[in-house]
Amino acid sequence: MADRQLDRYYRYRRFRLPRRPRVFTDRNNPLEILDVESVRKRYRFFPDSIMILVGIVEPTIGTATMRSNPLPPLLTVLCCLQFFATGAHHIVIAQAHGVSRSAVGKAIHAVSVILAGLLNRYVKFPTGLEIESVKRKFYSVAGFPNVVGAVDGTHVKIQAPPDNEADYVNRKGYHSLNVQMVCDANYRITDVIAKWPGSVHDSRMFSEGILCQKLETGQIDGLLLGDSGYPCRKYLMTPYANPRNLSEERFNTALCRTRVLIEQTFGMLKRRFAVLKYGIRTTPDRAAVYVASCAMLHNFGFEHGDVYGRQTYEDDDMPQVDNQGVDVNGRTQRDYITQRHFAV
Repeated sequence: MADRQLDRYYRYRRFRLPRRPRVFTDRNNPLEILDVESVRKRYRFFPDSIMILVGIVEPTIGTATMRSNPLPPLLTVLCCLQFFATGAHHIVIAQAHGVSRSAVGKAIHAVSVILAGLLNRYVKFPTGLEIESVKRKFYSVAGFPNVVGAVDGTHVKIQAPPDNEADYVNRKGYHSLNVQMVCDANYRITDVIAKWPGSVHDSRMFSEGILCQKLETGQIDGLLLGDSGYPCRKYLMTPYANPRNLSEERFNTALCRTRVLIEQTFGMLKRRFAVLKYGIRTTPDRAAVYVASCAMLHNFGFEHGDVYGRQTYEDDDMPQVDNQGVDVNGRTQRDYITQRHFAV
């Protein structure tokens, strides 16, 4: 009897009661309401840079249909940028922009996929005359010769994935992606790998990357500088574990002063895009897309003179183990550089 009455009640609600009308909130343009500095604090870019991004993204974003009223391209980009800038929950971003929570999630996913697809356009290793300019700039830092990049890894916290969960637990005990990046002397990112679980060692990430293969085969003429978490090779210089004389100490000093640029690059990146510092609450695959998007935006800012957080230093990712080994060619190259450029 009770079930029959309940069924009758739901039928009445369904067919007799008027449906609640949909409410569309006003969507203001934050770029018209906020001053320039407030826009930059909230979205990490100046208004002019944001409008350039909108122009890049707009042709790919879906248009309105007879059944939907999608976010305009500007709001779509702003929702994504605020997520990268703060790491805030989607509902908080939704309330700030007068849109629904689901719309924010779709906007972040759509824009990040587009930006990650532009990674190879904005993040690329120098070639030709560019590489000679990079070497001169690195040499001006501390007198270390023939350097084309500084390499290191940094951990980006993620939520525990349902599959292979243990692989993503890093040495500090939390789930993460281990992200490898290379930078030039102007803090531009020239290479990024964002697919490895947090438990994977830096040296393995490097050895299985395309950049390592190009250096080994001589396609790139120059040296990378790394910390003691990397093996010393003829194309990858690391510090002496136990310097025996003043020349080797000078070598270590010059290497560390030059290599610190990658730490500063990480600091600038995570200060601008706090989602990388505080953690990404999503799957590893989607987190990798977000990391690639932030790397692209980092270089996009440099290209358009919109730099945020210069000279910020990050040192929370110390080498996993000391002295990853030195092969014969690596030892010979390191000793030659020491005697040629740093001998007392």
